[in-house]
Amino acid sequence: MSSSPSPNGASFSSPPSSSPNDESFFTPSTGTNPTTPTTATTTINTPVDEDPSPFSSPEAQISWPPDGNLTLNWVLDLMSKFDWASRNLPPAEFPTVLPVQVFDRLVLTASKILHKEPNLVRVDLDVDDERGKDCRVVVVGDVHGQLHDVLFLLRSAGFPCENRFFVFNGDYVDRGAWGLETFMLLLAWKVFMPKRVFLLRGNHESKYCTSVYGFEQEVVTKYGDRGKHVYRKCLGCFEGLPLASIIAGRVYTAHGGLFRSIPVTPSKRSKGKKNRRINSNPEVSTLSLGSLEELSKARRSVLDPPWEGLNLIPGDVLWSDPSMSPGLSPNTERGIGLLWGPDCTEEFLKRYQLKVVSLMFQVINIVCFLSRNMSVAWPNLSRMDEGYTVDHIVESGRLITLFSAPDYPQFQATAERYKNKGAYIILEPPNFDNPTFNSFEAVTPRPKANPYYDFQDVIDSDEELDLTAMVSEP
Repeated sequence: MSSSPSPNGASFSSPPSSSPNDESFFTPSTGTNPTTPTTATTTINTPVDEDPSPFSSPEAQISWPPDGNLTLNWVLDLMSKFDWASRNLPPAEFPTVLPVQVFDRLVLTASKILHKEPNLVRVDLDVDDERGKDCRVVVVGDVHGQLHDVLFLLRSAGFPCENRFFVFNGDYVDRGAWGLETFMLLLAWKVFMPKRVFLLRGNHESKYCTSVYGFEQEVVTKYGDRGKHVYRKCLGCFEGLPLASIIAGRVYTAHGGLFRSIPVTPSKRSKGKKNRRINSNPEVSTLSLGSLEELSKARRSVLDPPWEGLNLIPGDVLWSDPSMSPGLSPNTERGIGLLWGPDCTEEFLKRYQLKVVSLMFQVINIVCFLSRNMSVAWPNLSRMDEGYTVDHIVESGRLITLFSAPDYPQFQATAERYKNKGAYIILEPPNFDNPTFNSFEAVTPRPKANPYYDFQDVIDSDEELDLTAMVSEP
C-alpha cells in the first residue's frame, strides 16, 4: 500500500489496488500517439470489482461531525458506505445511509465555499518553495455518475493531500446510476480540502440536462417525498461551481472550451456606466475571443438558456467545441456555444502565455459516435477510445480533450458497447505543462441498476438539444 501525507502532517494508507495484479498495476502503454511523441502515457490494468471493506460498519448511518469539521476518516467512510450501498440497498433506501439532514449540512457547507470562489479559479503552486517542488495536479474529465470508476480513479491517482491537487471539470451527474453519490463524494473532498480540490461546472450541472438525462429522477427515486427538496439544493450548489481554472499559470481547463467577447456599448441616452448596453447577438458576424477579465465577470448563476448578455460566456464555456477549421463561429449544430479552430487556440495561448488548453466536453460525442465514422471528420482523434485526444498542436502549445468515464454510457441503446477507456492527467513540476495521460478501463462488473431516463429515445448524445424545452420553464 502507498502512503501519502495528510493535511495535518500525519500519513494515511491508500486502499489496496483492485487490479488483478498489483505488481503490474501501472504498465507502459503499448501504443503511441503519433501527434504527441514526447507525451508520457500510462495504461492502468483493468480494475476488477471486489467486496468493499468499509471503514466502519456499512449499515451504520452517516452522521455529521459534531464540530462540523470533516476529517479524512469521515470522507473515506463516506466512500466505503456509498460503495457498499450501491451493491446492497435498493435506491429508495439510500436515506438510511445519507439522511437528508446530513445531505443538507454537506451541500450547505460546500455551497458556501464554492460560491465564494471566482469564475476562474487559479490553482497556484509555488515551485520555488521546497514543498511546491513535490506537488502534483490531477486533472479529471467527465465522470457521469459512474461512482465505482471514480473510486478507482481516486485510488489510482492517490487521494487529495497537501501536495496532490485535483481539478474536476464537471459532468458529475446524469446517464449513470450514482450521480448523487458521485457529486456528494466530491463535495465531501472539497469541504475537507478546499484549497486542494477544485470542482468546475459542466453542462450537465443544469436544470435542463438533469431533467432529461436522469439525475432529477435519480434524486426523487432515492429520497422520495424529500426528493424535490434534495434536487433543488443540488441545483443551488451547481450555481456556485466555477467555470474554468488556470493551473500554475500554464494550463487552462474548462468543460467546453473557449468563449466569445461580449461588446459593451454605451447607451445613447446616457454616458453613465449604469446605462451601458451589452450587444448580445450570438449571430454577430464579428465574433472574437473573449478575455479572462470578461470570463471573471460572467453571470455564472445561470443554469439554462436564454444565453444572452453576460450569460453568453457561461454558455460558451460549457457547450463549445473545437474544430479543425480556422476561425470562430456559432455552433449551429448544437444551437449553443461556439466552434473554434487551431488559430483561436494559438491566439488564446499566446495572449495569456499558456501552454495547454484542456477540455472535457467534446470527447462525449466522439466516444458516442465511434461507430458513426467520426474519424473521417476528426482524423486526429484516433486515440479517443483511450480517454483523451490532442486536438490542436500549435506554436504556443496544445489543445487536449479529456474524458474520465470508461465504458460510457452506463445505459446504452446499441447492442455493442463502445468499451472506451477513461483517462486522467497528471501535471508535474517545474512547469506543469507536460501532461502524463493515465488511461484506465471500467470497474467490472458494475452493480446492477436501472436507468433513470429513457436512454432508448435519448440515445447517447446531447448534441441535438431541444432549445424550446430549455427555456419553456421558469
